[in-house]
Amino acid sequence: MKNVLILSSSPRRGGNSDTLCDEFMQGAIESGHRVEKVFLRDKTIHPCTGCGVCSQYKKPCPQKDDAAEIIGKMLAADVIVMATPGYFYTLCAQMKTLIDRTCARYTEMGGKEFYFILTAAEESVEMMERTVECFRGFLDCLDDPEERGVVYGVGAWQAGEIEGMPAMDEVYELGRRV
Repeated sequence: MKNVLILSSSPRRGGNSDTLCDEFMQGAIESGHRVEKVFLRDKTIHPCTGCGVCSQYKKPCPQKDDAAEIIGKMLAADVIVMATPGYFYTLCAQMKTLIDRTCARYTEMGGKEFYFILTAAEESVEMMERTVECFRGFLDCLDDPEERGVVYGVGAWQAGEIEGMPAMDEVYELGRRV
């Protein structure tokens, strides 16, 4: 049994990427894993200020928000699922803000398995590779991360449009194979 953490960064509860998170979660639970989903919109995560307290002085981030709690969950997880709607072919602000805030502890996130979930109105998977590269840039900074799968929920803009699309089955199966 693995500890699976799903980071849903959609600004819309029940939005397309959030719906895919729920499908992944269902598959992982059915396979006997412990799963927690964090809906970033419900959390207060301030942008990194570049103050250097964490990187230069090796002290905890002085900001008092929910980032430390979420980062603690990332450290405890065996598997991290990162889901974002694609905004202008990149990550949404909620996900990027969290990634930036891992600065103090990202060196402790080695050896984890990662899955990426993306949704967009864009219909070309090839065009969505730019968004995946943003996630991979984060993984490039970690020790021995393992990218285990990417789901492209393309062609879905309005909430609910992802229903019935191939990405629903793909993400469920990825969850089952964790």
